[in-house]
Amino acid sequence: MKALLFENDPLFASNTLRALAHTAWGGADIGEVVTTCDRIAAGDFDSWHDEWLRTADWVTAEADGCLKGGHEVSARDGYLRASNYYRSAHFFLHNRPDDRRVSHAARRSVDCFKKFGSLSDPAIEPVEIPYEGTTLPGYFYPGSGTGKRPILVMFGGFDSTGEELHFAGAAAAAERGYRVLTFEGPGQGQVILEQGLPFRPDWENVVGPVIDYVAQRDDVDASRIALSGLSLGGVLAPRAAAFEKRLAAVISHDGLYDFLQVYAGAMMPMTEAEINAVIEVMPLARWLFGHGMWVTGTSTPLEFLEALKPFNVADGVAESINCPTLVCDDLDPRVVGQPQQLYDHLTTTKTFLEFTAEEGADEHCQAGASRLASARILDWLDDTLDRHGE
Repeated sequence: MKALLFENDPLFASNTLRALAHTAWGGADIGEVVTTCDRIAAGDFDSWHDEWLRTADWVTAEADGCLKGGHEVSARDGYLRASNYYRSAHFFLHNRPDDRRVSHAARRSVDCFKKFGSLSDPAIEPVEIPYEGTTLPGYFYPGSGTGKRPILVMFGGFDSTGEELHFAGAAAAAERGYRVLTFEGPGQGQVILEQGLPFRPDWENVVGPVIDYVAQRDDVDASRIALSGLSLGGVLAPRAAAFEKRLAAVISHDGLYDFLQVYAGAMMPMTEAEINAVIEVMPLARWLFGHGMWVTGTSTPLEFLEALKPFNVADGVAESINCPTLVCDDLDPRVVGQPQQLYDHLTTTKTFLEFTAEEGADEHCQAGASRLASARILDWLDDTLDRHGE
């Protein structure tokens, strides 16, 4: 998709689209995004933070005023946009996670989303899921309907947050009558920021306790639990499904077979000095390795690359999945061939879902076409879980 803003800065352009795309679910206003970006100096991570924070702060103040005046719908809408803008603000500072600007904006994003959730109808409930002596944060969406209902369990990827999952399918599933649980696992969002728990490749040991939690709820049909993983979650969800047999369906959005090959495989033969030279001149590499070392708990670029090696579904893992599986594909050049590779290794009932540039859906995880993507993905899930007539 042609850059809408930052035409000569692909990194800022893609993340501007990411923020702007959430307009489809109330997470941005076009004018707010455009005026924010007009103030940002291309390629300047500090400028990016400062201007998104400035916008987030005044949108929050506007929402606070609405709430004080008894205008709860206006306040709700403002808090949702502010949450998205705070997430954008700290995004490019992850090469220095101890910078207090990261924790400040991240916590503000969570706080605003919780205010949005409390003002929603029905309310979106923050939950804490028991996990290995601690808890994982999540949000439970009641959806509509009474009694036991099917549930979609969702998690993000390498750099997404639990709050951002609202725009990536949670809101769409809830309005279709699903119960929805979004959560953050090790390496993600508040879990890495507040607890310091890094990513782990054996994601079945993360998903297992989450399924324990939803299966015991009296408003969930435990025979119809679906799992969706976004971005890096596109390999972690299939990995979990290979070992967690309580799932009725799994969605790989978008499909991944080997995460290392997607982001950094070409750098494996390089020395540390060569990698550092690339980081010095390439903003994307600077962000990738900085964020990556933080969320994997590694100290050097080479350690980070080594840590990525197990993040795959090779050696018979993909072949062990036995529930219906949806593999999504787009034209993101970083993942070319990966969705097809995953799909080819599946031996279960499987569906391959392609998105195209003509549909405006060729960006990573269909950024900018989330209404279309949610419709196709959730229609597949309706059919798979036989929800017709409910």
